[in-house]
This record gives sequence, C-alpha cells and structure tokens, in this order.
Amino acid sequence: MEEFEEDDAGPSELQTVLVRYTVEPNYAGWRLDKYLCEKIRRLSRTRVQEIIENDLVFERKLKASTAVWPGLSFELRRAMRDEPVVPPPEALVELFRDEALLVLNKPAGLPIHPTARYHAGTLVEQLKVRHGPGFRADPAHRLDRETSGLVVCGRTLEACQRLMKSFMHGEVHKQYLAIVEGHPKDDAFVIDAPIAEGTALIRIAVRIDAVEGKPARTRFEVERRFTRDGANFALLRCFPETGRQHQIRIHAQLAGHPLVGDKMYGPDPGYFDRFSKHALEPEAWEKLRLPRQALHAAALELPHPTTRARVRFEAPLTPDLTDFLRA
Repeated sequence: MEEFEEDDAGPSELQTVLVRYTVEPNYAGWRLDKYLCEKIRRLSRTRVQEIIENDLVFERKLKASTAVWPGLSFELRRAMRDEPVVPPPEALVELFRDEALLVLNKPAGLPIHPTARYHAGTLVEQLKVRHGPGFRADPAHRLDRETSGLVVCGRTLEACQRLMKSFMHGEVHKQYLAIVEGHPKDDAFVIDAPIAEGTALIRIAVRIDAVEGKPARTRFEVERRFTRDGANFALLRCFPETGRQHQIRIHAQLAGHPLVGDKMYGPDPGYFDRFSKHALEPEAWEKLRLPRQALHAAALELPHPTTRARVRFEAPLTPDLTDFLRA
C-alpha cells in the first residue's frame, strides 16, 4: 500500500506527517500534478490529483494545473509509518563544496528526494540535518535509490539554473561502472535505441519503443570479464550520451547483458512487483546475486556553474561491488 493511501482504520484515526517539497529550478513551468508524478513515481496521475485536492498544505489553494515555480515550497499530508531503513548519514560523503557547487558520493539505498515511502531518510533531508534547514543544495540530476556514486547539487538559484542548462545541452560527461551478466562479444559496443516510459507490468519502468520513445544512446566498454560460481560476468564502463530514465539498465538488457541485481530489467519482469510487496522468494534473490542493482556513477565532468572552467570528479567503486569482482 502506498503511504498516501488510507488504512482500514480511516483517515481520522491515523497519525499524519507533513512532507515538504521545494520545487527545483529545472521544473519551472511544469504542472503541479506532473511535478509530483515525477517525485512520487509509484502513484498514478489520478491519485496525485486527489492528493493535491485533499492533502496539499499551502497558504492558498493550488490546483493540479498550477504552474510551479523555483522555490515554491508546500507540504503533503501523509499517513505516518515506519520508513524503510537507509544508510546512515555518515555514509553520504561530501567530495567537493564551494559557494556554488556541492558534489556528493551517494551510498546505494539512499533516495535523493522525499517520496511516498521515504521522508527523513533521503539525501536532501540528511543534508538539512547535517548543515541546518537554511542550507541549500538542490540535486541537478537523478540517481536511482539503488545506484551509488556521484550526485551534483547547486547551492544558489543561479548555480542550479546553469547546471540544468549544462545537463540539457550535453555539456556534462558521465561515466558509470556496471557489473552485468555474461561475457560481451566485443570489447566496445554502442546501443542506440529510443526509450519510452511505462510498461504493461510496471508503470515506473521504461521500454524500448521505436514509435513513442525518445532518442537514447549509450556507449559501453568492457573493463574486464570474469567468472564467479561457474557463471560469466563483466565489468562495463558506460557512457550515456543522453539522459533518459533507466537508460543504462535497459540498454544493457537490450544488449543481452542485464545488470546484476536488477529487479526491474533482470531475470524476471515480475521480480520488482514481488520485491515492492516484500514477497520476493529466496530463489529469486539467488538469481539476482546482489541485493541491489550493480550500477555506480563513477566519474563526472562538467563546467563549473560560476567559473565555467571544466571540473572533474570521481567516486571509487563501492565495497559490495568490489567484493563481487574479487571472485
């Protein structure tokens, strides 16, 4: 059950908590319901519109069609439940910070923004606890909860806007490391396949769709091939040339080499549904081999939002992935 849905006890008997959202510069002009669908991906647009009507707290009435603006801050009322366990605050490492830019090394398992399931246990909330509520650091891009590695944040409105433009104009060069099933035939290959949102089984997943998809291209290079427990694997360096949701994961699957631990694009499309219901069987975990998808944002190069000089950051591979490689 989603945290925004009511229990059988009825809404009057539930304890509630207010979840605060502050609109980032890159969402300026979006409809409010579209913005919240982006932030709470498990909920349908109809359900989000119901939440806006009944559970949104702001100084005046906001509609689903309201165009949001940078800095708009509102709260959603939700049922109070225990949040899933996330890595402790000290696992979120600051690699670089100046007046305009904050670069973080995010641990796997930590969501970036509040969602229906996570409130206090998010990257943005941990930063507020660490630095105080007045500390500003708006993530300039997305990183899945299970993906570890580099996250870039803007510390001023101008920095956020410039970072957004850098990502939109292809000025940011990203490299990921992924452990995949099988031994790729070639040492380097490219997947160029359009991506559309939504599948028949999972609304928040993506699919390859030549008609409705948006252009997406990823270059892959084999770092090493290895064998573990009689099965073949490879460590790939991935260069996404576009920035679609789940791009590396679905392109690796399309190449015949799904990511180890990927419950959405891995051995069975039903894994994710059973995992979200806490009903994934032991045999499935054995096939997944890792409790999270083996994807790490390893390197990132971009123009500094103030000086415009190109800067580069790197984050070493996490212990869980290096342990898997040692076998």
